[in-house]
Amino acid sequence: MLALVFPGQGSQYLGMGKDFWEASSKAKEIFSLAEELTGIPVKRLVFEGPLEELTLTENLQVSLTTVNIVIFEALKANLEEKFKHLVSFNAGHSLGEFSALYASSVLSLEDTLKAVKKRGELMGKAGGDKASGMYAILNFSEERLKEIISQTKGLVIISNYNSPRQLVISGEEQAITEVAEAAKSKGAKVVRLKVSAGFHSPLMESAEREFAGLLDTLNFRDAQIPVVSNVSAQAEKSGESLKELMKRQMTSPVRWIEVIEFIYAQGVSTFVEIGPKQVLKGLISQILQDRPFKCYNVENLKDLENLLKDLL
Repeated sequence: MLALVFPGQGSQYLGMGKDFWEASSKAKEIFSLAEELTGIPVKRLVFEGPLEELTLTENLQVSLTTVNIVIFEALKANLEEKFKHLVSFNAGHSLGEFSALYASSVLSLEDTLKAVKKRGELMGKAGGDKASGMYAILNFSEERLKEIISQTKGLVIISNYNSPRQLVISGEEQAITEVAEAAKSKGAKVVRLKVSAGFHSPLMESAEREFAGLLDTLNFRDAQIPVVSNVSAQAEKSGESLKELMKRQMTSPVRWIEVIEFIYAQGVSTFVEIGPKQVLKGLISQILQDRPFKCYNVENLKDLENLLKDLL
């Protein structure tokens, strides 16, 4: 019994997924389809860059999702019939939730790519109206952070509950700067995130409304493997419920601590991060701490080989 987890923005690097592309015609097909459907030069951006162009949210959301799906398909092909018996849950962090929906057969490849293209475009321009942004607040308790927020004027919320040691705030420029400075003066480490706006906050309302219109045109099927939602932090199977939750995802906090705790409480203690870097592996280690668990990361063929040796 294991859970697959898919990373979101912040996990990208040049050359991610390249050995899968070189080794597999299926991977090449997925890259080609992504380029045809979205008009984004995914292969060039992912393998050659420049990194600044790849990192633009309107390019990154399609590019990273493509790489996640390529790696997932390689794992699934190697597990064959065992796949359905081994995987109990899928979950994704923010953007990664669309990879999880694909992995659970909720969305087709085409619909997944259409969704992340629109999401990237909307989030890329969402910052235009009002100066806003995000800060990671590290090694600082939720209670103390909420206390600072309650004393701050302007819109600022905790937008990502990533781990007990990593919270993220989103909001209006002045408000987030005040909160970050106050937290820093009380011992927190603060890091400004390279994003165009305050994601996962009410500032995304107009983008979210437009995105909901697109989601209504897509076919959300019931999940073959339950998806643990960022919004509800519960296992969801109904396609209709998942669609409604994804409509709210842009303005809702990412409840990653609760997602991992929910999966662990169901008796699943093996996690496989499907995608570049090991961001989620690090967060899962901070959440589960000294409890018994295993977490693998699959970002290249060697990782896949090692995982299959352990699983099969």
